[in-house]
Amino acid sequence: MSKTKRSIQWVQEKNQHQYSGIHLLAEFWSGRIIDDSKKIEKLLIEAVKRANNTPLEVMVHKFQPQGVTGIVLLAESHIAIHTWPEFNYVALDIYTCGNKANPMKALNYLKKQFNPKRCEIRKIKRGKI
Repeated sequence: MSKTKRSIQWVQEKNQHQYSGIHLLAEFWSGRIIDDSKKIEKLLIEAVKRANNTPLEVMVHKFQPQGVTGIVLLAESHIAIHTWPEFNYVALDIYTCGNKANPMKALNYLKKQFNPKRCEIRKIKRGKI
């Protein structure tokens, strides 16, 4: 395993609050289900690019008989997708730190790709000081 230098870049709000990062939790219901691990990997890589993140490692696992979990380890944290085709449900976890990252761009891209009829999003500011 290679070593990567870690440097925390705190997110700065206009009102001078700082926090380590933005954590988006999204649930997609009744949309396009992608049960192909190669397609999930491509979606993750594109989401990383759109969010202006630095990918370190990608791992995707296809379950039997269905379902996929994929995660990209980022220099800025991670992006993960979990699919449950049998429930027409997708769970997303996007956590990024630093002022250069834009997790909403990754979320908007993935939302467009899965095209859910129902979407629930929670935004958490992590490590607020």
